[in-house]
Amino acid sequence: MAQHNLFGQEAEQKALSFLCNKGYVLLEKNYRFGKAEIDLLMKDKDLLVCIEVKARSTDFFGTPESFITSKKIKLLVGAVNHYLEYHNLDYEVRFDVLSYTIKNKKWICKHIESAFYSWE
Repeated sequence: MAQHNLFGQEAEQKALSFLCNKGYVLLEKNYRFGKAEIDLLMKDKDLLVCIEVKARSTDFFGTPESFITSKKIKLLVGAVNHYLEYHNLDYEVRFDVLSYTIKNKKWICKHIESAFYSWE
């Protein structure tokens, strides 16, 4: 497997651990619908939380979260809508980003709650 894929998987595992420690409950990991992939679908109290995990080894070219495009947001929204309909669920949805960079060999995490909205 390519090194960048392993890096991404490690970031997703760190994100999952971080969120579980905060009391979130995992519903799906790497949920796919069409061209979309939701890294983590989690429940936080009465909310369905769609988590996008972004990681970069440096923020020299920008923060990891700055690489989330409007196209990606539209794909995530479509996938979440499908998930809700398929499972006949009626939850409010929040879109969060967990952003990781490495500084001095340490993983730096930034949890951005309500990072974007479904109408963006």
